[in-house]
Amino acid sequence: MGTWLQRHDPGYAALRRAGRGAILMPALFALGDKVIANPNISYFIAFGSFAMLLLVDFPGSRLDRIRAQSLLGLSCAVLICFGTLLSRSTALAAIGMFVAGFVVLFSGIVSSVIASATVPLLLAFILPVTVPGPLSQIPDRVAGWAIAAAVSVVAITVLWPSAVAYPIEGRAIDACRAIARRIRAEIAWILGEGSEDAYREAEADAQAQIEALDRLFLATPFRPSGLSTQARAEIRLVDELRWLNTVVLRSAMHARPPLTDPAVCEVRSAAAEVLEQGAATLDPRSSSAPTGGLSAAREGLRAALTRLEQYTTSRPIEQLRAGAKVPAGAGNGSASAAMVVSALDPSFRAQELSYITDQIASNIDFAVAARRRTWWQRLIGRQPAGFTGTLTAARERALAHAVPSSSWLRNSLRGGAGLGLAVLVADLTTVQHGFWVVFGTLAVLRSNALSTGQNVVRAMLGTTLGFIVGGALVALIGTNTVVLWILLPFVVLFAGLAPAAISFAAGQAAFTVVLLVLFNLLVPVGWTLGLTRIEDVAIGSGVSLAVGVLFWPRGARAEFRRALSRAYVDSSSYLAEAVGFAVACCGAAGSGLMAPRALALQAAASSRRLDDTFRGYLAERGAKAIPLAEMATLVTGVAGVRLAADAVLDLWDGDGEVPARDGDRAAARRELVEAAEHLSGWYARFAASLTGTGDVPEPLVAENGADERLVDAVASDLEDRDGNATATGVRVIWTGDHLDAVRRLQGTLVGPARAARAAVASG
Repeated sequence: MGTWLQRHDPGYAALRRAGRGAILMPALFALGDKVIANPNISYFIAFGSFAMLLLVDFPGSRLDRIRAQSLLGLSCAVLICFGTLLSRSTALAAIGMFVAGFVVLFSGIVSSVIASATVPLLLAFILPVTVPGPLSQIPDRVAGWAIAAAVSVVAITVLWPSAVAYPIEGRAIDACRAIARRIRAEIAWILGEGSEDAYREAEADAQAQIEALDRLFLATPFRPSGLSTQARAEIRLVDELRWLNTVVLRSAMHARPPLTDPAVCEVRSAAAEVLEQGAATLDPRSSSAPTGGLSAAREGLRAALTRLEQYTTSRPIEQLRAGAKVPAGAGNGSASAAMVVSALDPSFRAQELSYITDQIASNIDFAVAARRRTWWQRLIGRQPAGFTGTLTAARERALAHAVPSSSWLRNSLRGGAGLGLAVLVADLTTVQHGFWVVFGTLAVLRSNALSTGQNVVRAMLGTTLGFIVGGALVALIGTNTVVLWILLPFVVLFAGLAPAAISFAAGQAAFTVVLLVLFNLLVPVGWTLGLTRIEDVAIGSGVSLAVGVLFWPRGARAEFRRALSRAYVDSSSYLAEAVGFAVACCGAAGSGLMAPRALALQAAASSRRLDDTFRGYLAERGAKAIPLAEMATLVTGVAGVRLAADAVLDLWDGDGEVPARDGDRAAARRELVEAAEHLSGWYARFAASLTGTGDVPEPLVAENGADERLVDAVASDLEDRDGNATATGVRVIWTGDHLDAVRRLQGTLVGPARAARAAVASG
């Protein structure tokens, strides 16, 4: 039994909630019904305790949970006041339900904390708006819910509290350490200080840790983190660690070269040190990282990169040519420059690695700084220096979805419309318990018409089964309230455990039994109450299905394809503009230019919409036509294109001074711009193919002629008057290397894209 429960309820989260509810909900209901003896207070205590104890379980530290639970109780009290105020007018009740439903559902976009509280918040409005009452009942209704909320705050603190967990943190720590070991093992193998077997073992371990991080990040329909500063910083690590592992994998040497540049090895070793110190700093259990260890490691990485750049640009051209391999297709006139470009490739790989590693370290710094804030700094929302506040982050995420193409916006509108229509139908049909019509709509409404139809069947089957079981119990027990009081804790326990540990239908059945027992304690009427529940849920399910058919019934898979397409278009456009900025910087008129920050924000917003749409796709019930690993590859590709654009901007718009702009570099600029436009055009065609417009294009191949033209274009800039390589020439070549990295990414995307097309074609 224990093994089965652990498999179906990891960490016993559902059992914890169910246990609290089984103990406290009957006790609170008895307080309202027998001690206070006020029907309004009893009604709202019962449902308030059910919502606050069984329908929500916030993550984070004890202080975070207490604060979230308290704010939830306060928010519910406000909604109860508005619901009661609007309940006496059918039109106002329906409109108010639409507005409240939309606002609550759309607000869930900013974090899993708000999303996990959606049902209690909606329940706090549905209950008063569907049970008309005078304004004089507001104090009693609020008091009943407030008692339940206050007890729930105490319960989550002292009664089987959930373990403090930021789920991304542990996996990110393991991934950082594994990639650091891989880098060190590669260096040792190259220098002859380690074996190839040791390197291959470290390589496999790093890949396994990244895959474990991916599985965790993609395992839930919402982001597995909150809106806290620490959680938001950690969530950025996922894309960066994915891409870092790809960068390391791509730059790994499969055979030891005859000569290894010590400056390159120094940068790679420094990057491994940053990752190790970052993991130790992020790990709250670790004492291996002294104060300032990560900062010192980052300074060491920057210093190593500076020495590499200085070493590369101060070496005589003849020395760079020595031992360099002439790329295939290089003509006699460009062979000398081509050898220099070939020799610069390892330094570019080191620069690329150092950039992403430093970004990871920056996010770790923010996360740890947020963790070390005092309690009063957390209370007033003070953020670490350089990090956006909670309200700013929430506004950015909300604005990213305030566009017609956002599936979250559409689903929020559909949910609000469905709930508002349910209130209208319940009032116009004068059913006995209009509350259950609306709650039935809330229970089964999903992201598309097909899924809604499936959940209607489950809801009806579960309700019917619950009616049979509960009706049989009530028929046997009759109106013996003593037995019903004894039975109530057990049915509450099962109702709290069934949805997570068994199934949606089992949860519906258990909930029906709870309501049969609860209402027979309030107003003993026997088993006929179950028939009323079936009627009400059937009406609510019909409303849900109708709304699902009328409003955007295309499904989350289609929404995901559109979001993926838009993200590739925006990210590749951002890359093209970043390259345009770079080539302008190496021209005489480059001073005073502004980096394309607006396009950077647009690409980031598209990535946010993609992430949330992907989670909506994962949340849909039923088998997935495309393997998750291939879908994750397509999502990660967007991050790769965007990070490449960020790296280009950092190369030309970083802290370092851009070198003097002399000479004619029009040819070099032209080659880079044309290469960026060629790439952008490919990704535009690729994006269109994701939505069914055109075929998936073949990956671009490296054109020998194009390489020669770029080499020829920078040949005059590769060597200064003293015969040394120039910083401008090196940066131009590195920019071209960033573009080539994005080109080579195409080979990993075509296969999953074609699999997605085939899955769509097969239905």
